[in-house]
Amino acid sequence: MTVQPADGLSPAAAFPDPSHDQWQSLVEGVLRKSGKEVSGSAAEDALSTTLEDGLTTRPLYTANDESPDTGFPGFAPFVRGSRAEGNAAGGWDVRQRHALTDPARLNEALLGDLENGATSLWLSVGGPAGVPVEGLARALDGVYLDLAPVALDAPADLDGAATELLRLYEERGVARHEARGTLGADPLGHEARTGVEADLAPAVRWAERCDAEYPQLRAVAVDALPYHEAGGSAGEELGLSLATGVAYLRALTGAGMTVEAACGQLEFRYAATADQFLTIAKLRAARRLWARVAEASGAPAAGAQRQHAVTSPVMMTRRDPWVNMLRTTLATLGAGVGGAESVTVLPFDHALGLPDAFARRIARNTSTILIEESHLARVVDPAGGSWYVERLTDELAAAAWAFFQEIERAGGLPAALRAGTVAERLAATWAARSAKLARRKEPITGVSEFPMPDERAVEREPAADPYAGAPGGLPRVRRDEAFEALRARSDAHLAATGSRPKVFVAALGPAAAHTARASFAVNLFGAGGIEAVHDPESVDAHTAGDALKSSGASVAVLCSSDALYAEQAAPVAGALKAAGAARVFLAGRPGEYADVDAHVFAGCDAVAVLTSVLDRLGVA
Repeated sequence: MTVQPADGLSPAAAFPDPSHDQWQSLVEGVLRKSGKEVSGSAAEDALSTTLEDGLTTRPLYTANDESPDTGFPGFAPFVRGSRAEGNAAGGWDVRQRHALTDPARLNEALLGDLENGATSLWLSVGGPAGVPVEGLARALDGVYLDLAPVALDAPADLDGAATELLRLYEERGVARHEARGTLGADPLGHEARTGVEADLAPAVRWAERCDAEYPQLRAVAVDALPYHEAGGSAGEELGLSLATGVAYLRALTGAGMTVEAACGQLEFRYAATADQFLTIAKLRAARRLWARVAEASGAPAAGAQRQHAVTSPVMMTRRDPWVNMLRTTLATLGAGVGGAESVTVLPFDHALGLPDAFARRIARNTSTILIEESHLARVVDPAGGSWYVERLTDELAAAAWAFFQEIERAGGLPAALRAGTVAERLAATWAARSAKLARRKEPITGVSEFPMPDERAVEREPAADPYAGAPGGLPRVRRDEAFEALRARSDAHLAATGSRPKVFVAALGPAAAHTARASFAVNLFGAGGIEAVHDPESVDAHTAGDALKSSGASVAVLCSSDALYAEQAAPVAGALKAAGAARVFLAGRPGEYADVDAHVFAGCDAVAVLTSVLDRLGVA
């Protein structure tokens, strides 16, 4: 039935309803103009994007992609949220992360964050990167523990940190039913990071105590970040979180707890990335999958997963770190729309060391703006009904469930970790992604794209590594690591010689002919910290040699149109070689020319090219 607006205006009345076939026909026409002769579903496939986990993002979604089993918010399978009200009451919990070792400094930072928007605290306690257990009281001085939930990260001394926190609750008169947060017991996560075989007994003891005495305090964290930080895909992160949760369920129920009570002791932690739609789908799929586990365990009503989302450390860059503010904004949007109850925004300088006060302020204000100014939390499951998000949620859940079953067939997560199965799978995923990063198929703004070779370095106080000296465990990767290594070589060369490695841009013809490829070349070589000298504006066979000598470079790149390459590429390349050029590149792939050693083009292995140039220039 069509409902007419009160003013009689129907905006769609003058337009016929198009069919899917008509749309495909129009796509075929557009592709034909670009030289691709495809028809039917192949036309749609040509505009699709392949993701990790075997997923594909298609150009068009319709009502046929609507999920048949999303339920309602607060009800199984909890796809639309673990609580009926979602985050609408007051937004999500803004959980600030802290890893200071000095209790006095930590106390100042905690109070500053709580006074300016943070609503809970995530504290590293014990070990080389955390506040000492005996300093926890000083660090929490002035913090209203009945109002500000505390999440502990104390893998080195769980018993000591948990005992001290509960003592502080008692000492400060916090009623046991008012104590909120998580003790953060995650022995399997610690094993994944360190290789030290997990002992689940302490986690079980604390879960039993919290269940009996502290109804709002959870004991166990199911942390998927170790797998994300090892290069795992979204589906692998979900599958491993399920395997971790199931392992804890087995341990807790084996000790005599009911499935309902055991589920109530778990808090799940996931990475939120700048791919906001994948983040939304991941959190929704995680709830659906855990609801299935609870149902299979005989407690369907206990399947409401509590989620803590953390902006991805893998996506954070050391160069041009200010761009990280944009990445974390997108990640936080995805986490909020996806329905996470708690969100931690890592400061933009996280990859450089300990954050300063400005970085912490921007981090917590990211959530504040999205909640208070964008009103993101006022709608429960704002992505619900999006055919794309619903389809992506379903496909991601299927991929994660398949991987979870592989882990279970391997004997469960502890066995898979110790056999190296998990490490091998994640390493293969990261290798495939690294190839895309090297070819800039997955661009990194400020690093592999639009770099600033002469940017002023942002310096921070070094942060201690909580896993320094660990005997093994999964690696921790970053998207920028290959380019960071190249930039570090350039920096060392600058420090030793006073100048950066150089490449001469030999542009042919007028600006209209060479600007696009010259800009491409400057951007490409800048990603490796190599200064592109584009002076003079253009050269020919008579001037190229002198221009190369004046530039101080011994590597050159020709830039122009295909037509001018046909006329001038060979003689200009010969002149450059005669003037001492050790290597001559050509921007684009129009054909082979004498004295041109290699081509650089969109999709080439930028890391390999830049590495070879630095090697050729003798940059150690």
